[in-house]
Amino acid sequence: MILYEYPFNERIRSVMRLEYLFKRLFAFAGASDPMQQHVALSVLFEIMDSCDRAEVRTGILQDIDKQKTNLEAYRNYPDVDTEALNQAIADLDRVSAALSGTGRIGQSTRENEWLMSLKNRFAIPGGTSQMDMPSYSAWQLFPEEERKASLLSWIRPFIPLYDGVAQVLKTLRESGHPVEANTQEGGVYQEMLGGKIYQLIRVWVPEHIRTYPEISANKYIIWIRFHQFSPEQKTELVTSPIAFKIALCNV
Repeated sequence: MILYEYPFNERIRSVMRLEYLFKRLFAFAGASDPMQQHVALSVLFEIMDSCDRAEVRTGILQDIDKQKTNLEAYRNYPDVDTEALNQAIADLDRVSAALSGTGRIGQSTRENEWLMSLKNRFAIPGGTSQMDMPSYSAWQLFPEEERKASLLSWIRPFIPLYDGVAQVLKTLRESGHPVEANTQEGGVYQEMLGGKIYQLIRVWVPEHIRTYPEISANKYIIWIRFHQFSPEQKTELVTSPIAFKIALCNV
């Protein structure tokens, strides 16, 4: 099954975008090829721009506090695993403490003048060429371990943000339970929500049918249409019945 996700609000959308960027960052930062490390730096600069807004950290901390409150309520259930509950709350406390602070996220990395000058060159197409920034070309010729160590030192100050993103989305995703569903007439799936608030939709599609969902939703209705690529690389609406799984998540 292939998983697709759709956020109900902009706050979760922002958190999911950060998760996407961090996944790319970690994938390329561990490479030894300077060209792949170039991609890692590009993604790191995207993360810097994405978390410059104060509401990013504030929103994540608010979500963590909400999750802690909800977990504390489970202490009243007779069959709850107290040890697991205490561990989950301790994890939230650890992530919250690391992310809290008065300075900008990644401040120590931002104080590297050479790195910030490189960030400005990345904004220009081809701006990191040897003729434009010879110091960057020289850095790319440093020994592999030295370049990896530099990347790690620049990434490390952003790890508390990643931990916060990962914790919020992990708890949110675990709150939804997949159920079987089928498209209706015309290849469309609709579900009325009656004003109930959710934060995330998760849709699992069988891999072999090579289709993908286009999802729109609000607190009243979910609307899903499935499309596929034609041999001419054009998108086409799938009107035949499709069985899939769907989960609605909210914390």
